Amino acid sequence: MAFTCATGKHRRPSRMKRTTARAAGIAALTTTGVIGTVASSPAFAAETPVEQTGLMPVVTIGDSVAERIDDQAAAQKQAAQEEAARKEAAAQAAAKVKKEREARARAAREAERKRLNTFVSPIAGSYVSTGYRSGGSLWSSGSHTGIDFHASSGTPVHAVGLGTVVEAGWGGAYGNQVVIRMNDGTYTQYGHLSSISVSVGQKVTPGQRIALSGATGNVTGPHLHFEARTSPEYGSDIDPVAYLRGHGVSL
Repeated sequence: MAFTCATGKHRRPSRMKRTTARAAGIAALTTTGVIGTVASSPAFAAETPVEQTGLMPVVTIGDSVAERIDDQAAAQKQAAQEEAARKEAAAQAAAKVKKEREARARAAREAERKRLNTFVSPIAGSYVSTGYRSGGSLWSSGSHTGIDFHASSGTPVHAVGLGTVVEAGWGGAYGNQVVIRMNDGTYTQYGHLSSISVSVGQKVTPGQRIALSGATGNVTGPHLHFEARTSPEYGSDIDPVAYLRGHGVSL
């Protein structure tokens, strides 16, 4: 008995073939009126709609996550921009404060510099009662080596400018005296004082009280004797009125 063997392997029909065959079967069943029965059978319902595969929810979730990430990125970017703007505003405010502080400091230094370079009268609101080089027997040199400011005993006496005290004490005919080396290298002398409030080596500023006027030494009454000199020694006197006016003091 002869047998005929089929060559090749048995293969399951492809999805396309199965789908084609199923479509043909459905068409045939439709003409026979069996489609209602077949449609309700499990075999016919085997092709699950794509909406029920779970793919769409996954895609939807992915889009939602992406949107949230985009929103977070946008929020972070905005926060970074706001922080940068805040830092910039703070830096500008700090720079403004620093600039204003430096301007005030410069103004204060300039004001102090002007104050220290300003000369004042040794007796506020007084006047010259005896002029420079006035003659008479009251002075051993035959003439007045300074000027006298009218002042009752106990009137505050001020340094006329910035300087350093080089003498403070008894000065013979000058009575109690103070001699100051001025910042420009000249010297000023204050005589006939009733009391002294500075000491040798002390720095003084314009208008600083250094003593009280009086009538010590060779005098006929209380007043302030004031001299301008080129050295601390007697005999180096220069015109005190011209000296003070040359430094801006009105007499």
